[in-house]
Amino acid sequence: MTSLILLSTLGQTSFQSIKDVQYATVGGINLKLDLSIPKTPGAKALVIWIHGGGWQAGDKADWQPARALQARHPEFAVASINYRLTDQAIHPAQTNDCKTAIAFLRRNAAKFNLDPKRFAAFGSSAGGHLVSMVGTSDEWTKLDSVTNDLSKVSAVVDYYGPTDLVALATTPGYTSHALPDSPESKLLGGPVLQRKAEAAIANPITYVSRNDPPFYIVHGSADPVVSPTQSLLLANALKAKKDTATTETLPGAKHGGPEFVAPALIDRVAAFLTSVFSKVSTP
Repeated sequence: MTSLILLSTLGQTSFQSIKDVQYATVGGINLKLDLSIPKTPGAKALVIWIHGGGWQAGDKADWQPARALQARHPEFAVASINYRLTDQAIHPAQTNDCKTAIAFLRRNAAKFNLDPKRFAAFGSSAGGHLVSMVGTSDEWTKLDSVTNDLSKVSAVVDYYGPTDLVALATTPGYTSHALPDSPESKLLGGPVLQRKAEAAIANPITYVSRNDPPFYIVHGSADPVVSPTQSLLLANALKAKKDTATTETLPGAKHGGPEFVAPALIDRVAAFLTSVFSKVSTP
């Protein structure tokens, strides 16, 4: 059941909060999303939040960075989505679900007062991986009944997401990712180094092409979970295709933490999104 609540946040902006909107049913699993929409005139630019948790945990209620963005910049609507976790399905289920949710939101943009031409994807950790997949793999045809044009986004904000899982599992200091019970192995359905073909399918770098959306990539220099080189690999691949990739390394920051919701960083993310959206024609 969908529930609707009206609430107020900072300043004079009130928001319509819509909980548990079912966007798909897959294998008997109901997939849902939450929306927070400014109650101001005009169709809203939408930030689609994809949570982390190693693809095996987490929930759409975990949307702190997107919440911080909306609190400081209430011109943005936010959707936070759930997707199948690895105890329910292996990849590409997670990418398929994210794309299905975006397509659902675009089909229902008028209903929710959203601008279908101004959609961005924002995620951290496993969610950072999935937003990167969303941003680069629009030409990938092995998706479950997803119309690729409907699942495109205009911008991607990737907080410390893994990319090349084989490279991650062989990076000194991060080789635990090669273990059979690692989150990456669970995602791929077996040990990473024995699933190199599957790892390539789950690697956003595989799909990088000339016309990918602009990326804003943020990583902590002291991340003990996902090597900062993972973000550099993606950024370099994007730049090699002459795509826009803005990177920011937070000195001393680890895997998440207060640095990633600091007002100055949130303002830079907002400025990036505003700049990208200003170049997109609206209805």
